[in-house]
Amino acid sequence: MKRKIITTSDGSKTIQIEDWNEQYHSIHGAIQEANHVFLKHGLLFYSEFVSESKPISILEIGFGTGLNAFLTLIEAEKLKLKLNYTGVEAYPVQLEEINQLNYVELISKPHEAVFNKLHSTSWETTHDITPDFKLEKQEKFFKDITAVNAYNIIYFDAFGARVQPDLWTEDIFKIMYNALQDNGVLVTYSAKGSVRRAMQAVGFIVERLPGPPGKREMLRAQKKGS
Repeated sequence: MKRKIITTSDGSKTIQIEDWNEQYHSIHGAIQEANHVFLKHGLLFYSEFVSESKPISILEIGFGTGLNAFLTLIEAEKLKLKLNYTGVEAYPVQLEEINQLNYVELISKPHEAVFNKLHSTSWETTHDITPDFKLEKQEKFFKDITAVNAYNIIYFDAFGARVQPDLWTEDIFKIMYNALQDNGVLVTYSAKGSVRRAMQAVGFIVERLPGPPGKREMLRAQKKGS
């Protein structure tokens, strides 16, 4: 499928799949969306309840451009958090596309080497990106995730249900539920009623939250401990 680099409303770039009229990030602002959905309502929300000394494990559904991982790493440095980060991606983004993105320039030029390392490290192996940020990239379909009680936070950043409805089903969210530890959280930009109902059907407690620019609402789901 034909792909191109486009500029979103906050000046940050993303990749557009023209045949689907679908983007890797919101056209209303790639960085704004990532900060609002995944950092504010995911990482920062969860980190309020844990000790700084205990590592937080994050699973990203759709590693894509690495934007969410990059922002998370920088925020974790500020908060002095230790993170184990797993990014799952069935179709890794090509390096020539990554090189056209402007996240380093807009977010943190001093972290350029770190951003490059996120993409240059090999897949299926855990790497120390920094002393407090471990990354493992897994090339697989989301339905093939078998982890159980492994993660504290899930960034659910799959392509939208309009173009890939099979990624937003009860079957997929049951895999996500199983992968989370008790009291873990899943955050996503989607606020579709069918998505909320699929989450609730597998046991999640789901809340609607104000969405990022261009979206009225988003969803956060929690796996309550017994």
